[in-house]
Amino acid sequence: MNHQEIEIEFKNILTFEEFTTLCSSFQVQAEDFFSQENHYFDTPTFSLKESGCALRIRKKENNYTLTLKQPANEGLLETHQVITEEEKAKMFEEEEGLINGDIFTILKDQLMIDPLSVRYFGTLKTNRVEFPYKNGLLVLDESHYLQTSDFEIEYEVSNYLEGQKHFQELLQAHNIPVRETKNKIARFYDIKVCRLNE
Repeated sequence: MNHQEIEIEFKNILTFEEFTTLCSSFQVQAEDFFSQENHYFDTPTFSLKESGCALRIRKKENNYTLTLKQPANEGLLETHQVITEEEKAKMFEEEEGLINGDIFTILKDQLMIDPLSVRYFGTLKTNRVEFPYKNGLLVLDESHYLQTSDFEIEYEVSNYLEGQKHFQELLQAHNIPVRETKNKIARFYDIKVCRLNE
Protein backbone atom coordinates (compact mmCIF):
# COMPACT_ATOMS: atom_id res chain seq x y z
CA MET A 1 0.00 0.00 0.00
CA ASN A 2 1.46 3.35 -1.09
CA HIS A 3 0.24 6.93 -0.92
CA GLN A 4 1.55 10.45 -1.31
CA GLU A 5 0.75 13.66 0.54
CA ILE A 6 2.05 17.20 0.95
CA GLU A 7 3.21 17.95 4.49
CA ILE A 8 3.05 21.58 5.67
CA GLU A 9 4.49 22.11 9.12
CA PHE A 10 6.16 24.83 11.12
CA LYS A 11 8.74 23.94 13.73
CA ASN A 12 10.86 25.58 16.38
CA ILE A 13 13.58 24.18 18.63
CA LEU A 14 12.78 24.73 22.33
CA THR A 15 14.81 24.91 25.49
CA PHE A 16 13.86 22.42 28.19
CA GLU A 17 12.24 25.28 30.15
CA GLU A 18 10.14 26.38 27.14
CA PHE A 19 9.12 22.78 26.53
CA THR A 20 7.92 22.29 30.12
CA THR A 21 6.15 25.69 30.09
CA LEU A 22 4.20 24.69 26.97
CA CYS A 23 3.34 21.32 28.50
CA SER A 24 1.94 23.16 31.54
CA SER A 25 0.04 25.71 29.42
CA PHE A 26 -1.68 22.98 27.43
CA GLN A 27 -2.17 20.80 30.53
CA VAL A 28 -0.16 17.94 29.06
CA GLN A 29 0.36 15.01 31.44
CA ALA A 30 3.24 12.52 31.35
CA GLU A 31 0.83 9.74 30.33
CA ASP A 32 -0.25 11.75 27.23
CA PHE A 33 3.13 11.11 25.57
CA PHE A 34 3.78 8.17 23.26
CA SER A 35 7.08 6.93 21.84
CA GLN A 36 8.08 6.35 18.25
CA GLU A 37 11.29 5.39 16.51
CA ASN A 38 12.58 6.70 13.19
CA HIS A 39 15.23 4.60 11.47
CA TYR A 40 17.17 6.74 8.95
CA PHE A 41 18.79 5.68 5.67
CA ASP A 42 21.03 7.29 3.07
CA THR A 43 23.88 6.33 0.76
CA PRO A 44 27.47 6.36 2.08
CA THR A 45 27.99 9.69 0.23
CA PHE A 46 24.77 11.23 1.63
CA SER A 47 23.11 11.40 -1.82
CA LEU A 48 19.62 11.80 -0.34
CA LYS A 49 20.73 14.56 2.02
CA GLU A 50 22.43 16.37 -0.88
CA SER A 51 19.15 16.23 -2.82
CA GLY A 52 17.23 17.72 0.11
CA CYS A 53 15.49 14.39 0.65
CA ALA A 54 15.09 12.07 3.62
CA LEU A 55 14.32 8.37 3.92
CA ARG A 56 13.09 6.71 7.10
CA ILE A 57 11.24 3.72 8.49
CA ARG A 58 8.79 4.44 11.31
CA LYS A 59 6.96 1.89 13.41
CA LYS A 60 3.45 3.00 14.32
CA GLU A 61 1.24 0.60 16.21
CA ASN A 62 2.20 -2.73 14.60
CA ASN A 63 2.96 -1.40 11.14
CA TYR A 64 6.22 -0.33 9.54
CA THR A 65 6.07 2.54 7.06
CA LEU A 66 8.91 3.49 4.72
CA THR A 67 8.68 7.23 3.93
CA LEU A 68 10.58 9.31 1.37
CA LYS A 69 10.42 13.08 1.89
CA GLN A 70 11.16 15.34 -1.08
CA PRO A 71 11.10 19.15 -1.36
CA ALA A 72 7.84 20.60 -2.73
CA ASN A 73 6.69 24.16 -3.55
CA GLU A 74 5.03 24.41 -0.14
CA GLY A 75 6.21 21.92 2.44
CA LEU A 76 7.38 18.42 1.58
CA LEU A 77 6.09 15.69 -0.70
CA GLU A 78 5.91 12.47 1.30
CA THR A 79 5.66 9.05 -0.33
CA HIS A 80 4.61 6.32 2.10
CA GLN A 81 5.04 2.59 1.57
CA VAL A 82 3.88 0.04 4.15
CA ILE A 83 6.48 -2.70 4.56
CA THR A 84 6.67 -5.98 6.47
CA GLU A 85 8.91 -6.69 9.43
CA GLU A 86 10.96 -8.99 7.17
CA GLU A 87 11.43 -6.21 4.60
CA LYS A 88 12.43 -3.81 7.37
CA ALA A 89 15.01 -6.28 8.69
CA LYS A 90 16.40 -6.72 5.18
CA MET A 91 17.05 -2.98 4.84
CA PHE A 92 19.20 -3.07 7.97
CA GLU A 93 21.54 -5.60 6.35
CA GLU A 94 24.63 -3.97 4.88
CA GLU A 95 24.46 -5.35 1.34
CA GLU A 96 20.70 -5.39 0.71
CA GLY A 97 19.92 -1.75 -0.15
CA LEU A 98 16.38 -0.47 -0.58
CA ILE A 99 13.51 -2.92 -1.03
CA ASN A 100 11.44 -2.80 -4.22
CA GLY A 101 8.40 -0.56 -4.53
CA ASP A 102 7.39 3.00 -5.45
CA ILE A 103 10.18 4.59 -3.41
CA PHE A 104 12.79 2.37 -5.12
CA THR A 105 11.47 3.63 -8.48
CA ILE A 106 11.45 7.32 -7.44
CA LEU A 107 15.05 7.10 -6.20
CA LYS A 108 16.24 5.32 -9.33
CA ASP A 109 14.28 7.14 -12.04
CA GLN A 110 13.61 10.64 -10.61
CA LEU A 111 16.48 11.28 -8.21
CA MET A 112 19.11 9.21 -10.07
CA ILE A 113 20.20 7.59 -6.80
CA ASP A 114 21.12 3.90 -6.76
CA PRO A 115 18.58 2.30 -4.37
CA LEU A 116 20.95 -0.62 -3.78
CA SER A 117 23.53 1.74 -2.24
CA VAL A 118 21.11 2.82 0.53
CA ARG A 119 22.39 2.00 4.04
CA TYR A 120 21.03 2.22 7.58
CA PHE A 121 22.51 5.22 9.42
CA GLY A 122 20.90 5.17 12.85
CA THR A 123 17.78 5.60 14.96
CA LEU A 124 16.10 8.62 16.52
CA LYS A 125 13.65 8.01 19.39
CA THR A 126 10.94 10.56 20.12
CA ASN A 127 8.56 11.01 23.03
CA ARG A 128 5.62 12.87 21.49
CA VAL A 129 2.33 14.45 22.46
CA GLU A 130 -0.06 15.88 19.86
CA PHE A 131 -3.42 17.65 20.05
CA PRO A 132 -5.71 19.83 17.87
CA TYR A 133 -4.92 23.56 17.79
CA LYS A 134 -6.63 26.20 15.60
CA ASN A 135 -7.36 24.11 12.46
CA GLY A 136 -4.09 22.21 12.80
CA LEU A 137 -2.22 19.70 14.92
CA LEU A 138 0.22 20.90 17.57
CA VAL A 139 3.06 18.52 18.45
CA LEU A 140 5.58 18.62 21.31
CA ASP A 141 8.61 16.36 20.86
CA GLU A 142 11.49 15.24 23.03
CA SER A 143 14.04 13.44 20.82
CA HIS A 144 17.10 11.31 21.62
CA TYR A 145 19.73 10.33 19.04
CA LEU A 146 23.49 9.75 18.86
CA GLN A 147 23.98 10.64 22.57
CA THR A 148 22.11 13.93 21.97
CA SER A 149 18.69 15.21 23.11
CA ASP A 150 16.55 18.11 21.91
CA PHE A 151 13.07 19.59 22.33
CA GLU A 152 10.81 20.92 19.61
CA ILE A 153 7.35 22.24 18.81
CA GLU A 154 5.73 21.43 15.45
CA TYR A 155 2.49 22.71 13.96
CA GLU A 156 1.00 20.66 11.11
CA VAL A 157 -1.54 22.47 8.93
CA SER A 158 -3.26 22.34 5.55
CA ASN A 159 -3.18 26.13 4.93
CA TYR A 160 0.33 27.62 4.89
CA LEU A 161 -0.46 31.31 5.54
CA GLU A 162 -3.06 30.65 8.25
CA GLY A 163 -0.73 28.12 9.92
CA GLN A 164 2.21 30.52 9.81
CA LYS A 165 0.13 33.26 11.49
CA HIS A 166 -1.16 30.99 14.27
CA PHE A 167 2.30 29.54 14.91
CA GLN A 168 3.98 32.95 15.16
CA GLU A 169 1.25 34.18 17.54
CA LEU A 170 1.72 31.09 19.72
CA LEU A 171 5.48 31.61 19.98
CA GLN A 172 5.02 35.32 20.78
CA ALA A 173 2.40 34.58 23.45
CA HIS A 174 4.91 32.33 25.25
CA ASN A 175 7.93 34.61 24.65
CA ILE A 176 9.68 31.93 22.60
CA PRO A 177 12.16 33.34 20.05
CA VAL A 178 11.92 32.11 16.47
CA ARG A 179 14.89 29.82 15.86
CA GLU A 180 16.02 28.44 12.54
CA THR A 181 15.05 24.80 12.98
CA LYS A 182 16.14 21.96 10.74
CA ASN A 183 13.98 18.85 10.56
CA LYS A 184 14.87 15.83 12.66
CA ILE A 185 16.77 13.96 10.00
CA ALA A 186 18.87 17.04 9.18
CA ARG A 187 19.72 17.47 12.86
CA PHE A 188 20.51 13.75 13.07
CA TYR A 189 22.84 13.97 10.04
CA ASP A 190 24.60 17.08 11.33
CA ILE A 191 25.60 15.12 14.44
CA LYS A 192 26.35 11.99 12.39
CA VAL A 193 28.71 13.89 10.05
CA CYS A 194 30.46 15.52 13.05
CA ARG A 195 30.97 12.08 14.59
CA LEU A 196 32.33 10.64 11.35
CA ASN A 197 34.79 13.52 11.09
CA GLU A 198 36.07 13.24 14.69
